[in-house]
Amino acid sequence: MISFYHWVTDRLSRLDWLIPTMARVVFAGTLLMYFWVSGLTKLGEGFAGLFQPSVGAYAQIFPKAMEAVTYDTSQLSLCHWAVTVLGTWAEFILPALIVIGLFTRVSALCMIAFVGIQSATDLYGHGGLEHKETYGAWFDRFADSAIMDQRSFWVFLLLVLVIKGAGPLSLDTALRRSRPAMPSHHA
Repeated sequence: MISFYHWVTDRLSRLDWLIPTMARVVFAGTLLMYFWVSGLTKLGEGFAGLFQPSVGAYAQIFPKAMEAVTYDTSQLSLCHWAVTVLGTWAEFILPALIVIGLFTRVSALCMIAFVGIQSATDLYGHGGLEHKETYGAWFDRFADSAIMDQRSFWVFLLLVLVIKGAGPLSLDTALRRSRPAMPSHHA
């Protein structure tokens, strides 16, 4: 029985390539559209909307600042505009890069930072701290809070990609295989 167990687990260990590949599939199936739909809610009208976010975009990203200026975006700074535009673009670009497996480690690391900022905004800007069920707690027998539970899984999934890379079925791997070998320097 122990020999059979070792035989099976040895074979499973050889499937290490499957972990980052499945992490990208799970990301695509669960989070890709979440971020893209969120990004769509932030775009302004037409092509110019890529550079002129909606009022809702500012309200989602800077809720307290928007409240302070009675939702008049013209009273916000250039920094507010830049963060809102770049944050909106990040919701499209970073998930797409992860799904196609291009610059996966950097994209996943940036997504972890994005999720951290998103969570802080939800907790402090949108009042999530006032609702224990929103931020939740670990080891409390409930697995349904938006911050501690769900986003912990998101970050774990992204950490797999930071550590393991995209896996063999990715543009990262294709680029690595197509690059010329580096000359070795012997002293």
